Amino acid sequence: MKFGSNPQHAPIGVFDSGVGGLTVARAIRDQLPNESMIYVGDTAHTPYGPRPIAEVRRLALEVMDRLVAEGVKMLVIACNTASAAVLRDAYERYDVPVVEVIGPTVRSALAITRNGRVGLIGTKGTIRSRAYEDLFRVSAGVDLTSRACPRFVELVEAGKTSGEETLAIASEYLAPLKAKEIDTLVLGCTHYPFLRGAIRQVMGPDVALVSSDIETANRVYEVLTDEQLLRPVDAGEPVIRYETTGEDGEHFADLARRMLGIEVDPVEPHPQKEN
Repeated sequence: MKFGSNPQHAPIGVFDSGVGGLTVARAIRDQLPNESMIYVGDTAHTPYGPRPIAEVRRLALEVMDRLVAEGVKMLVIACNTASAAVLRDAYERYDVPVVEVIGPTVRSALAITRNGRVGLIGTKGTIRSRAYEDLFRVSAGVDLTSRACPRFVELVEAGKTSGEETLAIASEYLAPLKAKEIDTLVLGCTHYPFLRGAIRQVMGPDVALVSSDIETANRVYEVLTDEQLLRPVDAGEPVIRYETTGEDGEHFADLARRMLGIEVDPVEPHPQKEN
């Protein structure tokens, strides 16, 4: 499906490995309710975290190539692992603006921390990439402690965002960060805000939790404004489309409804590259 020739009327393309990026999509819709959007969850290949970075790069570029071919006016990489894998490639590969989740989140954490001790949790792929570390390194006086939390994505995709099992796993993962007496914790995966309650229970009220959803939406607003790509207010009802690469549209819609309180029906199949 190709859109018209006027780029202002074209949709924003939002991409994630699964349901987690819906937090970013919701934040964008909250700030820019007049914008059309195509959201693609690569549920056929989720989770990205354990995969080799080269494989994540290939999978992410396949989805984004198709979104650009459909005529989106902006790409939002709403996945930390994918952002780390294609951070440089995407800016050079596409003619449309690209917004990823890592840069906006780091800038927010740097502005919030009081004692300079910052924690980072993410998938194995995000932590291995050191993409966050590279950005935090430019700020002197920041002591960053990183921790991979691979089971968090599995819990969210299964809808297990509370309960004894979730709290026990969170306590195990977060213990080293509590020991470092951090005052700011970066939720370095768009799935992790769904576990905010358990994370807050473990870390306590004095630790600021920084997630990528609102910060990324702020950046989307800035770029669309600067590039004069905002959709006109008289353009009519925006088109919102949700797609998955897997055969789990009903499960995807159910998770979105239960955890975000939004309706995403119908969920359509996203075309995949033919072998």
